[in-house]
Amino acid sequence: MPVSLLTHDPQPSVVLDAAGAPLVVNPALSRLLAGTPLAEVRKLLPGNIDELVRACLQQERAIEQVQAQSSEHLWLWTLIPIPESQYVVARGREASAELLAGREAAKARRLYRLITENTTDLISRHTPDGRFLDASPASWTLLGYWPEQLRGSRAQRLFHPHDLAQVLRQARDALELDGYHTMTYRIRHQGGHYLWFETASRAIRETYTGAVVEVVSVSRDITARIQAEENKRRLAEVVEVNPDPVLFIDPAGGVSYLNPAAKRILGFSCGKSVISLADFLSADDLAQLQSVGWRSAEEHGLWSSEARLQPLNGEPSVPVSLLLLAHRATSGERFFSLVARDMRERELREAQQRHHQDELAHTARLVTLGELASGIAHEINQPLAAVMNYASASQRYLQNLATTPEAASRVAQGLERITLHAGHASQVIKRLRGFLRKGRRTLQALDISEVVRQAVNLCAWEARERQVTIEQELPAILPLVYADRVLLEQVLLNLLRNAIDANCEQHPGQPSRIRISVQTARAGELSISVEDQGPGVTAEQFEQLFTPFYTSKAEGLGLGLSMSRSIIEGLGGELDAELQPHGLRMCCRLPLMAVTPQQEESN
Repeated sequence: MPVSLLTHDPQPSVVLDAAGAPLVVNPALSRLLAGTPLAEVRKLLPGNIDELVRACLQQERAIEQVQAQSSEHLWLWTLIPIPESQYVVARGREASAELLAGREAAKARRLYRLITENTTDLISRHTPDGRFLDASPASWTLLGYWPEQLRGSRAQRLFHPHDLAQVLRQARDALELDGYHTMTYRIRHQGGHYLWFETASRAIRETYTGAVVEVVSVSRDITARIQAEENKRRLAEVVEVNPDPVLFIDPAGGVSYLNPAAKRILGFSCGKSVISLADFLSADDLAQLQSVGWRSAEEHGLWSSEARLQPLNGEPSVPVSLLLLAHRATSGERFFSLVARDMRERELREAQQRHHQDELAHTARLVTLGELASGIAHEINQPLAAVMNYASASQRYLQNLATTPEAASRVAQGLERITLHAGHASQVIKRLRGFLRKGRRTLQALDISEVVRQAVNLCAWEARERQVTIEQELPAILPLVYADRVLLEQVLLNLLRNAIDANCEQHPGQPSRIRISVQTARAGELSISVEDQGPGVTAEQFEQLFTPFYTSKAEGLGLGLSMSRSIIEGLGGELDAELQPHGLRMCCRLPLMAVTPQQEESN
């Protein structure tokens, strides 16, 4: 028996007989057992140790890297045969961190591949000098190049010559100094035309030297947005130089803007206080506007009439043809534009035909093109963690199947819950992929309290392990919201886990609290807030919270908050952060929607 060889072995080791029974342990393993009987060693060994010992002796070769789980620990065992004595020496090492890290890395790689293959944004990897290492399939949709055509080529060859020097210098300096950079530039499509791109880049550094060895970028086509902004700028210039007076007014009759032509005709001086329609419209014209104009513009988008403007400086009245245009703001509020065509010259030249002059000046309307930024799905950890826990518990019950009567039912229960959580994870990924493809989501009337409780339950184990108490402030009665349950639950999970991390950073090894509350906000909205007791953020970090690839965590991808905001905005809501004296408060606002009893029953 090679006991003398094991005495000085620093690794925990045990000598097994041909049947797999432990005979003797070395001092390293004895210290771990701390007086536990020798028979308990089998709990540290693989469950099929008997078969492994037989195979090891029969084949007369060592069997390496055999995994085993004991309690919360993972072990790797190497079995070494001693044929002449029909013994096997099992040398083990505790490898929980190594194996768990490998599993997490594999999950992250699968998630990254899922994201890159399905997002409408272009995700690419580059060398520090800009050469493509890889690109997602979106390169064909956006640029007309397949990823294989881009690999090995320099991205700079596609840049517009006028943008090239400045963009490269700014990107190089920012990536070297800050590690991330967002830039807007023109890039050439394979068809020869140029597109406007917005690219967020993150530098990957060498661990020891800190040198930039790779750059990961997310790019989206913002040509439509740039064109809309350019149209808006041109329209603003048209309004400014328009010879006809243009005024912006509110439903109460207050004037918020006058273009130069309006100031000139009305004799408006810069030092004068805010004016209203009553200051330059006659009583009859104002009465017609109030009785007919507002309602007609609300119903049909515009209303026209003949009127006379009374200049503020006492000059003679000016005949005008009025065009009242009704607009609706993004928030749903109404506002109006009043265009007045100066009719004085026409009145002088065509006094006989004034009743025929009913053509009105045309004014372009402001066009707002909202940008839908595709969110990048963050890794889904909670269901997978639950699967791992139930699987581990089931393995332990299987090991004790012969001695524990209820073990079989416990294993069946564990498998049922594994199926439940795996299905939940699959459903979340499917919904995220649908969201990234801009497809339909499953919207239904939801009780927010139920969704919040489910999210808290899913991360409760993590909170308990890290001594974090989650306080819930949920009113007994809340209005329903119309949303996707799984996506909304994922956003809340992300906010709660971020809060847990922040608390542990500020209070390591100490109890702390997180508060999640739900309340009705302004009219038509429901507010969900998550407040932590973490260290908070600086003003600079606060500005970058929702920027893709920006993160303060060493292992983070910087995608969680960006993804969450995209999901909430896709549901018609808002996700914002608020600085607190101690910690950070994340506030999610969702619109309320009227749900009929039939809709409630169908859901």
